[in-house]
Amino acid sequence: MQSELATILGVEQTGGLGSAIKKKEELGQEEFMRLLVAQLNNQDPTKPMDNAEFLTQIAQFSTVDGIQNMETSLSNMGESMVSTRVIQASSLVGRDVISASNQAAFAPGEEIEGVVAIPTSASAVQVHVSDSSGQLVKVLDIGNVEAGIHKFSWDGLLDDGASISAGNYQVTASGLIDGAVEALPAFVSARVTSVSIGAGGAEISLNLDGGESVSYTDVLQYL
Repeated sequence: MQSELATILGVEQTGGLGSAIKKKEELGQEEFMRLLVAQLNNQDPTKPMDNAEFLTQIAQFSTVDGIQNMETSLSNMGESMVSTRVIQASSLVGRDVISASNQAAFAPGEEIEGVVAIPTSASAVQVHVSDSSGQLVKVLDIGNVEAGIHKFSWDGLLDDGASISAGNYQVTASGLIDGAVEALPAFVSARVTSVSIGAGGAEISLNLDGGESVSYTDVLQYL
């Protein structure tokens, strides 16, 4: 029986069944059917294989084969989705995005732009711009606004007409809600300088011109 199985699996007689198993780590559909035919040819005539058992073996193999095919399809789909995300992220290099970051890189002649997220109607909404040391350099009055996303921009000019220095600045916001001052989420625009891709493409990060990195999934808007 062992020699017949070795012949079915396509190995030398001297190698034995053990060599066949080593050479073929898993059986494909063709090998399975050959083994099944060999099993039928070498069964005890006085104890033939039960029909139910025969059908069960075929059904079990079909189920396993179907699961393997499905796993392969899902794996290919996952790889395709990762490739698509990498291409989309790479296309953002050189463009401005608004992400879940309040760090702005300023250069004279440019503007600091961003949005304030207002959860409900608020009054006396202000945007505060501070330098890298935490020193407040500018307060922008937004006024009374309804709930929603509100844009703001600042050219970097102070009240005396002088421009702030190039560098990184932090933007925060606040407003009166139901008579109490509350901090409001503020996000700024930044230019994407490069893209970093983690192992297997599981994590894609955008590197911004201010030196900060944010997850690709944290991008709120492309400009």
